[in-house]
Amino acid sequence: MNSKLEKIEKNTATLEIEVSEEQFEKGIQKAYKKNVGRFNIPGFRKGKAPRVIIERYYGEGVFYEDAINEVCPEAYQAAVDQHKLHPVDRPEIDIVQLEKGKPFIFKAIVTVKPEVVLGDYKGIRVEKKEYPVTDEDVDKELENMRNANARMVAVEGRPAEKDDMVIIDYKGFVGEEQFEGGTAENQPLVLGSGHFIEGFEDQLIGAKAGDSVEVKVTFPDDYHAEHLAGKEAVFKVDVKEIKEKELPDLDDEFAKDVSEFETLEDLKKDIRKKLEER
Repeated sequence: MNSKLEKIEKNTATLEIEVSEEQFEKGIQKAYKKNVGRFNIPGFRKGKAPRVIIERYYGEGVFYEDAINEVCPEAYQAAVDQHKLHPVDRPEIDIVQLEKGKPFIFKAIVTVKPEVVLGDYKGIRVEKKEYPVTDEDVDKELENMRNANARMVAVEGRPAEKDDMVIIDYKGFVGEEQFEGGTAENQPLVLGSGHFIEGFEDQLIGAKAGDSVEVKVTFPDDYHAEHLAGKEAVFKVDVKEIKEKELPDLDDEFAKDVSEFETLEDLKKDIRKKLEER
């Protein structure tokens, strides 16, 4: 794992983290073992299909989402420790590179603890407030777990919609010239995530796999790359694949997959207990 601290601005740190091809492959293999029981492949008993067959049937990126969930937390924590940061919330993750045969690269944007000079705080009394845990709180945590364990499944016969993931190749031009950093292949992008420049993702909604789309955008005046700031650009985009999120069923099998518990009811009790201890 390699990482670099790009900047700290207004208590916000941006880390670029690179996970080696070998380490990401281990994440894919873990994702396969974790999810193989969910696939029904003609000619194979449920849970017995080889990984290569599943990837051929659903697309080579079928396990990428779960692999990211496997490798990101450890890589992120290692980067935080390396740069001696003190995060105060969860990071915003932005995928930079996700291609077969290459390292997995992502950015983590996180709020860090500011430097604080304490005044005279002795003798100040603070009332501790109790916040009861509701069924809705437990359900929200379960839904977060479902989303974290969802997989992206290729869809056919319909155009891309908001919240779909599209796999795209693109080249960016200002005038007639390609610009540095404006080219990628097999780039995954969740439409509506806001990870790309404003207006880019909206123009891919309605496209179908196999379509070529010209996306026209204007870089903001304060864009970090000064040679692009305020300029109009055209991206020539090839939509290679469209995927939608498939959530696992909320049942006892789900509880076994994501925890040490045998039943969904026991998992709910554990979630409630942990929420009450916060």
